[in-house]
Amino acid sequence: MAEIRRPDDMVRITTPELAKAFIDEQIRLVKEQVGDKKVLLALSGGVDSSVVAALLIKAVGDQLVCVHVNHGLLRKGEPEQVIQVFRNEMKANLIYVDATDRFLDKLAGVSDPETKRKIIGGEFIEVFAEEARKLDGIEFLAQGTIWPDILESEAGIKAHHNAGGLPEDLNFELVEPVRILFKDEVRMVGKVLGLPDNMVYRQPFPGPGLGVRCPGAITRDRLEAVRESDAILREEFEKNGLAGKVWQYFTVVPDFKSTGVKDGKRTFDWPCIIRAINTTDVMEVTVEHLSPELMDHLVSRIIKEVPGINRVLYDFTPKPPATVEWE
Repeated sequence: MAEIRRPDDMVRITTPELAKAFIDEQIRLVKEQVGDKKVLLALSGGVDSSVVAALLIKAVGDQLVCVHVNHGLLRKGEPEQVIQVFRNEMKANLIYVDATDRFLDKLAGVSDPETKRKIIGGEFIEVFAEEARKLDGIEFLAQGTIWPDILESEAGIKAHHNAGGLPEDLNFELVEPVRILFKDEVRMVGKVLGLPDNMVYRQPFPGPGLGVRCPGAITRDRLEAVRESDAILREEFEKNGLAGKVWQYFTVVPDFKSTGVKDGKRTFDWPCIIRAINTTDVMEVTVEHLSPELMDHLVSRIIKEVPGINRVLYDFTPKPPATVEWE
């Protein structure tokens, strides 16, 4: 099969009408490629895989099998949202795998960031491959590859996340219906397909999930502190009109403790670090400066509502010298 490239003269998809035309064309092409065979998709809940899922549901219906692997490192409410949107609302053929214990047991005691990433990535492939082997008649693997992935791969910036990581016995043909689109176009297509705004406009989220926001060896209690503090931050940004304005915002709970006081008694708990940043290319990042009132409110809520936290700090460091994530 010839490689699919974005035409040089392709009109940028900026309107619902252009998105609808793209969707209709992709439905035709997918039906032509897949026929009556089954398609497998790893559905993370991110915008790219979610848009691919919604498009393929329209194209091939229950020939699509979605696998959502919960590795225990997702944000609060994300697995439930995937189930609600795709299984309950779109009636997708969705397999939900709660592999939380499996991942966290493998990560226990591992503090090196790169080793953690490799464990999370490798284990995800293992879980996904195990589910794939249970299914009959799968000949195609759908992916949320988009055009920047191709360009960055060709430029040597990063490896293209394709099927190369799967075991050799899973010899699938790729289905990549949004591979010629830029991220803003994918979002427009997602809107027209009827996905909820909080999925279409979901902020960037690293593949290893909260695993890289829990620096050092991951423990379940500290991971839960990251998840709960992140949920508070997202809720307050939504209330204060920052959710669509700030490119990325999250919390980090590092693996050290400090002395504090609560209810007249000494505490020895973790700090929670807030990071809120803006960028156009991710090569350079600026820091969003929050109002003193919002900062005070965030400190109050996180200290009161998240067990194990006794300080709230704000990361004012741009990129460079800092990276976006802490690990």
